[in-house]
Amino acid sequence: MRPPFPLVIDSSMISAFRSCPRKAFYGYFEHWKPGVESVHLVAGKAFAAGLEVARQAFYVQGQSADDAQALGLAALWLEYGDFVEPESSPKGPLRMAGALEFYFNSYPLGADGAKPHIFPSAAHGIEFSFAQPFPVTHPESGEPLIFVGRADMAADAFGGVFLYDEKTASQLGPSWLNQWDHRSQFTAYCWGFREAGFKPAGVVVRGVSILKNDYGTAQVISYRSGWEIDRWLEQTRRDVERMKQAWLDGWWDYNLDHACNEYGGCSFRIICKSPEPEKWLPTYFHKRRWDPVAREERLLKLQGDGSWL
Repeated sequence: MRPPFPLVIDSSMISAFRSCPRKAFYGYFEHWKPGVESVHLVAGKAFAAGLEVARQAFYVQGQSADDAQALGLAALWLEYGDFVEPESSPKGPLRMAGALEFYFNSYPLGADGAKPHIFPSAAHGIEFSFAQPFPVTHPESGEPLIFVGRADMAADAFGGVFLYDEKTASQLGPSWLNQWDHRSQFTAYCWGFREAGFKPAGVVVRGVSILKNDYGTAQVISYRSGWEIDRWLEQTRRDVERMKQAWLDGWWDYNLDHACNEYGGCSFRIICKSPEPEKWLPTYFHKRRWDPVAREERLLKLQGDGSWL
């Protein structure tokens, strides 16, 4: 039975499809996710929560930098929850709390050259979320698909308005520094910002490296011109049309090459070694549906009629 085509799309789904259509099918259409959460995702989400709470406290509520950072640390611990990190990982809650303190020492609240943009509504750009109609229609309803995204901050800096994104990493070498100028996720931020009626200058990426006994940081400014945003829009439109066609055909191509080993290895590699992958999916994975609007995952359970809710 063909799964429903999503009403809402985002950069993560499109990135997965570009890497390997079969990966996108398993992960975003059938909603199979690894049974154990990734420490990188848990730690990154906790770090982002701490940043947002601290910025809200400082810029909106008028609290001191020290008090705002304390609230941010509390939010980080709460978001990290009872997840137990692998012994080999430096991204446990204590080290992540240290990383947040290191970040604010490197980029002090109110003195880091970036001030959250204040929109005509008087809202501060401590985060910038968007949900815009996309120029591809849903294959069933005929209505435009909705493209959503969320940047960590929209800020006045370097003579323009930039979208900010913080990344936690293991290392911040040349390969890290040079990977952002064509990153689709960031061009999508600029498109969403433009569609909302504003003029984006580009994206500022701040990285924090988290090692066993040390931290590091780097900042990259990546500009986006209007023609680059237009090019992204046309390419992404074509990619989503290909995604629609795969859904209509009921066949999702395999990329049996480098995609299998990207980012430490595709989680579906073990499944793709089987001639009957559907039999093994429930053994290694759970069904968790990602809501890109609420930015939450919900565990799906098999019902008596064979459906998942």
